[in-house]
Amino acid sequence: MKLVTFRHEGRVSFGVVEGGAIVDLAPKFPGVLHLRALLAALGSDLVRRVKAALPAAPRIDASSVTLLAPIPNPSKYLALGGNYRAHRAESASAAQADKFGQIWFNKQVTCVVGPNSAILHPAITSQLDYEGELGIVIGVRCRNVSAANARSVIAGYLVCNDVSMRDWQAKAPTHTLGKSHDTHGPIGPWLVTADEIGDPHALSLETRVNGEIRQNASTADMVARVEDIIAELSAACTLEPGDILATGTPAGVGKGFDPPRFLRVGDVVSVTIERLGTLENRVADDTSPTVSPLPVYS
Repeated sequence: MKLVTFRHEGRVSFGVVEGGAIVDLAPKFPGVLHLRALLAALGSDLVRRVKAALPAAPRIDASSVTLLAPIPNPSKYLALGGNYRAHRAESASAAQADKFGQIWFNKQVTCVVGPNSAILHPAITSQLDYEGELGIVIGVRCRNVSAANARSVIAGYLVCNDVSMRDWQAKAPTHTLGKSHDTHGPIGPWLVTADEIGDPHALSLETRVNGEIRQNASTADMVARVEDIIAELSAACTLEPGDILATGTPAGVGKGFDPPRFLRVGDVVSVTIERLGTLENRVADDTSPTVSPLPVYS
């Protein structure tokens, strides 16, 4: 299933993509305010319960809705650096993972936006970059998960663009301020449940800028596999429904070119992952002193 968060006639809701329609799940799950809450409520029974609700749920023409970030309010958005072999070869900072193992950093959750939302280019950076990534969405609250059981806690997968301000990223080894500007965490276009994906390490990934292919790889090039990732993180902290784990980017980032090819206002970035769809966002000038790109949730 493709689970979405959407806006229709001024109302924000959540549902399932079914052909040319969006099935609105909110009336079938009263009291559930958003998709993250649905994951928490249904847990490992998500797919069965949602499929059972579909026949009697209202349908909306997909052309009349605006898709938002599938999980617009995650409690955590964590990203893994240097997790593709080819990216380690092109980047000195990514190559540090050879020495340290899994290198994680926070993307502050206020960076999250959805498909077709603007990526703002702030005046404080001259090195705005893209990173197409496979994202894991956690489905159940868990800790100390073994690698053998790791797949059982995954609700599904989505496309991420780990937008980065490279000059700010270089200011500190934690990377957080260079990765967390408002709108620099596009995700979407939907959450595809894990039962439809099969092996997450056999997916093609392609990033285009203005139609030009910049990244063309397979998730088979990941060093730490999905199972390793969940085992590592859950040993350090509790993972919760709706948490987003970005699994690293392949070679071909703008910084890796000679000379570098950073993003400019007007550029269109499209990240496509096999079976997950395409996440597209345009770069726009950041002229607003305050940005409120997301609906407000409790």
